[in-house]
Amino acid sequence: MPEEPTRAVPGRAVVARRALSEIVRDAALGSYGVTGLAEPTVLARCRARLGLGSRAIRVTLHPTVSTEVWLTVAYGVPVAEVARQVDSAVRYRLERALAREVGPVSIHVQGLSSRRFASPPAVPTPPPAVSATSVDPPAAPAAPAGADSVPAPDPARPSSTVGAA
Repeated sequence: MPEEPTRAVPGRAVVARRALSEIVRDAALGSYGVTGLAEPTVLARCRARLGLGSRAIRVTLHPTVSTEVWLTVAYGVPVAEVARQVDSAVRYRLERALAREVGPVSIHVQGLSSRRFASPPAVPTPPPAVSATSVDPPAAPAAPAGADSVPAPDPARPSSTVGAA
């Protein structure tokens, strides 16, 4: 972690708006229940599909740092709680990065995702491996032709006869 400055250093630090957008994006997508960012308008959705840039995060710097985030939330999670958590995460990350107070953070939930957040997609389990430890008993020797004898019991098999009393 970077060290906190102990004294003021003369000079000027310039932070690009794009860098702040990346900080906001990481904070929002890292929050529980957020499934993705959403575009605010239909035109913005078309621009994003054409690869002309996303409008899901808007950061303004003057007079204070203010942020607007459009996102989608997983089905089944409390939307208000997710919005509070995203607000808190965005504020914390921006205050740490800029070392100054952050103005309003607006969270716009554009929709719910159709899949549940808590359950990952089902992965088929492979069938159990065949055990190589079981061995078939050896075959009994063939009786000579014409012999009317009873074959001897197999010593590897337990006897199933009931003992006489």
